[in-house]
Amino acid sequence: MFGLVDCNSFFVSCERVFNPALHNKPVIVLSNNDGCVISRSKEAISLGIKMGQPVFKIMDFIRENGIQVFSSNYILYGDMSDRVMETLRACAPSIEIYSIDEAFLNLDSIDNSNLKKYGEELASIVKRNTGIPVSIGISHTKTLAKVASKLGKKYPKLNGSCFMQEDCDIRKVLKVFPVGDVWGIGREHGKMLNQNKIMTAYDFSMASSEWVKKKMSVVGLRTWLELRGIPSISFEDSIHIKKQICTSRSFSHELNDIEELSQAVATFTTYSAEKLRKQDSVCSSIQIFILTNQYKEKISQYFRSIIVTLDTPTDSTLILVKAALSGLCKIYKSECMYKKAGVVLLDISKKNDTPGNIFCDHNAAKHSMLMETLDGLNLRYGRDTLVTAAQGIESIKAFSNHLSKRYTTCWDDIIEVNI
Repeated sequence: MFGLVDCNSFFVSCERVFNPALHNKPVIVLSNNDGCVISRSKEAISLGIKMGQPVFKIMDFIRENGIQVFSSNYILYGDMSDRVMETLRACAPSIEIYSIDEAFLNLDSIDNSNLKKYGEELASIVKRNTGIPVSIGISHTKTLAKVASKLGKKYPKLNGSCFMQEDCDIRKVLKVFPVGDVWGIGREHGKMLNQNKIMTAYDFSMASSEWVKKKMSVVGLRTWLELRGIPSISFEDSIHIKKQICTSRSFSHELNDIEELSQAVATFTTYSAEKLRKQDSVCSSIQIFILTNQYKEKISQYFRSIIVTLDTPTDSTLILVKAALSGLCKIYKSECMYKKAGVVLLDISKKNDTPGNIFCDHNAAKHSMLMETLDGLNLRYGRDTLVTAAQGIESIKAFSNHLSKRYTTCWDDIIEVNI
């Protein structure tokens, strides 16, 4: 049996932990630069707020309905996620972290007759330890556990835990579950399936394996098998390295100056390099992309990207920033106004398992020691305490007009209690 723990409206829930006055009120959290809605409370959902909706289009509606708005506070959310995952590690036989607010559980060692109660108790423990409400789905496969977790979130009477075991109950659920909402289907495949009169998860499970494999390859076939109760997606209880690391941002205002763009790209590269070193990896190439404002219809749109291949795999911020800026210069057009930029680290491998280049590695040891010092100082004194010259003296300005405090990671922001 597998379990899927899903934090309910995670970013909103994090804000509510430290501000109880937000409970039972419509709350939304916005993306970088306060651009789009990325988390909604059930009260906001009931008002019709859509995920990904640009906030500038609904400002009047927000004011009229008293919706509480927050800028994304990823430092807080990341720390709260760590607390949830640590609680799961202490209570579950083994876990696989799937995202910042989701984790799979391997429950084979627990007797099936106890699984419903186990899920309810685990949801209660997570809420007690962290303040974050979760929905837990338990079933024969990962995909069915995902379906069950959605039911646990939809029906409060389940006490945060939905256990789907009997075939008749699973069929009943799948017959009303939209196929486009099935984990692993995706938007395009969902459209294709609907066009072929496959509307529900049950319809999909009843299709022939040959047809599914032809239309959706082996990946789709795995999902088909999982819906039929046959485990086909492996459980990974060890931490696997990311194959790509991306950092991108929309700017608070459009940029044209190459120096400002270079500062942004250098900063994004620095953040990506930090993540790369955190998982003890190196990369062999880096992609840089820039684009204009897609919401401005009267201007000519421009989107370009370029991949720069490195002489040798590295985790050095200095080398990666130099490569990123060289790529930026090749795709930059002075007549354009840019709204977004980003970098993607590619061809990632474990540092200790990656052979070096005897012709290019003479400074590798110095770079490693320098990066260790850089990360240590920024960890101790705060991010961007020590930066590369290419990042500039002032950090990139972003809209965060509704930012809450870093309650769990900054002494200056710790909650004060007046007695």
